[in-house]
Amino acid sequence: MALGIWAVSQAAGPAPGQLTEQTLGGLLAQIGLKPQKVEQRYDFSFKAVHQGQEWEMSMTAVLSRDGRSLWVMAWLDEIPAGNVPSDRLLRLLAANDELGNGKFFAYVHASRRLILQRVIPNNGIDTATMIEILKDLSRSVIETYPLWATQRWQTPQTQPVSNRTVPNGVNRPARFAVPPALQTSPR
Repeated sequence: MALGIWAVSQAAGPAPGQLTEQTLGGLLAQIGLKPQKVEQRYDFSFKAVHQGQEWEMSMTAVLSRDGRSLWVMAWLDEIPAGNVPSDRLLRLLAANDELGNGKFFAYVHASRRLILQRVIPNNGIDTATMIEILKDLSRSVIETYPLWATQRWQTPQTQPVSNRTVPNGVNRPARFAVPPALQTSPR
């Protein structure tokens, strides 16, 4: 009997206030983005301004399999082929403790890319909330640039900043890696 009740509750659909795949795409479009649906996810570009510089983020939004969470990811650099400096990866892991607010670095094996991801409960997400989620994730991407900018991983570290070290000369944003689905599509 309990199994039958569980099956009915699963088939009933999303709870009130929860996004569905379809409404997620509509919400992203409502805030002026051009989401492209790829399987269950939506890929899109998001522009952020930090200290007078514009950054263009390649992002993805997808609902968890059970629909209870929204995952928003910013695509970062590709991991270099060959021997990756373990100290760099350890710094990313250590930064996960400091990010908070459901954000953490992760690695996508299929594309060899780093991502900064935020997981949010799928409840009451409207346009204002989604904009704040994207701005918050973008701020964290920009602030952690010295940690994930792999083109600088082979340079000596000499400039301490708070509890971290960053390469000399880091003062300009690099263009973010673009997920394969966005590489051939117009933006």
